[in-house]
This record gives sequence, C-alpha cells and structure tokens, in this order.
Amino acid sequence: MKDSHGVVIVFNPDLPSHLKEIEMWYSCFVQQQQLLDSQCLLIAHHKPGSAGDTENLSLASPLNKLKLIHSSLEEDPEDVRMEFVKYFKSIINLLNESRDREEMSIIT
Repeated sequence: MKDSHGVVIVFNPDLPSHLKEIEMWYSCFVQQQQLLDSQCLLIAHHKPGSAGDTENLSLASPLNKLKLIHSSLEEDPEDVRMEFVKYFKSIINLLNESRDREEMSIIT
C-alpha cells in the first residue's frame, strides 16, 4: 500500500548544498514512489548559534508546497513534537482510508 508511507527529510537550511540535495531526496523518495506531497515532511534543523532565518526560507518548486517545520536544539522542542505528531496522524489517516478503500473494493 503506497498510501501507508511517509517521508521525513531533515536538512540544514544554512548550507546551500543541502537545499539542492533535498530536491534529489524528494525526487527519489516522494516523486518516484508516487507519494502525495502530504506524505512528506521537511524539517529545517538549525544548529545552535546559527542565525538561520525561519521566516524567509525559500525553497524551489515543488518543495515549496510541502509541510515545513523549523527545529533547533536551543528552542523549546514542543512545537516540533506537536507538528510531527500531526504529520504522523495524517499518515495513519491515509493508511486507514486506503485500507477502507481496499475492503470496499473486495466487497463490491
């Protein structure tokens, strides 16, 4: 069941090379697996002491359509945890919907 998969890509937004690499990871693990964009979560992880701009991080299309959260070891991790839980619940919902569709196709 393809609908049961999710992809989390963690990257350092302060490194230009990472911004290019996540395009490759997205292509390999999301597009080639024919996953929905909602099955992918981007985590921009900022190193302690970095002056990363969490408001104006611009990603190329189609990455700019994905759910993006910012994390930092210096900040309260509760927001990141809550966002990850929401993402995880959405994957479970997709799995349940897919299973329901399969069961209905067997019945009909």
